[in-house]
Amino acid sequence: MLTKEQMFQELNEKTFNPMNDVAFKFIFGKEERKNITLDFLDAFLYERFEHHITDITYKNTELVPLAEDGKLTRLDVRCDLSSGEQVDVEVQVLNLKNMCRRTLYYWAQMYLFSLARGQTYRDLKPAITINILAFELLPQKAPLAMYTIMNPETGDELNKDLSLFFVEIPKFAREPKKKISEMTKMERWMAYFANQLDDHEREELAMSDAAISGAMDAARVFLADDDERWNYINRQMAILDYNSGIQDSREEGRREGRREGIGIGRVGMLAELVRDGILTPGQAAEKAGMPEKEFQKAMENLEMSNEETP
Repeated sequence: MLTKEQMFQELNEKTFNPMNDVAFKFIFGKEERKNITLDFLDAFLYERFEHHITDITYKNTELVPLAEDGKLTRLDVRCDLSSGEQVDVEVQVLNLKNMCRRTLYYWAQMYLFSLARGQTYRDLKPAITINILAFELLPQKAPLAMYTIMNPETGDELNKDLSLFFVEIPKFAREPKKKISEMTKMERWMAYFANQLDDHEREELAMSDAAISGAMDAARVFLADDDERWNYINRQMAILDYNSGIQDSREEGRREGRREGIGIGRVGMLAELVRDGILTPGQAAEKAGMPEKEFQKAMENLEMSNEETP
């Protein structure tokens, strides 16, 4: 495994991961680069709301603090659209098994706080969450999905106040490869995040879309700043540490399961000998290395389990 210093030295445009949320916020969460964010959001939302986004106002994401892990605190981009809708964009590289409820929580926070004192329910603003995921979450094959509130029998939508978008980058990466010239705007952005293009394709992608070219330029600015590079590396290391911890837990669980299985199997064999009259419960308990009462309880549990098994 590379050290932090080695990762710092080897970080460049080719190894740069735009789904590192520190980098994402640097590129998409800055006022001076909001034209990039405008283009990105327009690719998502034009079909849904049938109007182009002309301007955005960034909001402070401290409105919804969340720190499930001190090293993996939430970093996202929140903004209000000139047309009135609110948007929360999050990139997530770790599957913490809570994404569906988590995005609803963020949506609810935005929707709730859009109503100021003295306003009526008519003044509530539609809220949108966009979740860009480095893992697979949903059952459908398509990499892009949108959820809303609708009648399951008729398909009639209640309103457009709730829109939850999910982009599963691994699903896009698995699709048959298209030429850059044949991609839709949304597909070009997914190709940018998938980060699997060769030098020629990356150059073609930049030439095909001014906003994506701007995002690539912003990445170069990011990489030229040593402090930002270290922020990026620290985030990557936190992700690696988390994944390593999960893997260690799984391996320990498998080892515990094997040990438990061996123990249960030994009790089962000794229980058979007791039932056949070959051993007394006391003798079997001694061979199992447990008190006689504990062994008898284990025998009862095994018998109950066998009765419940069809």
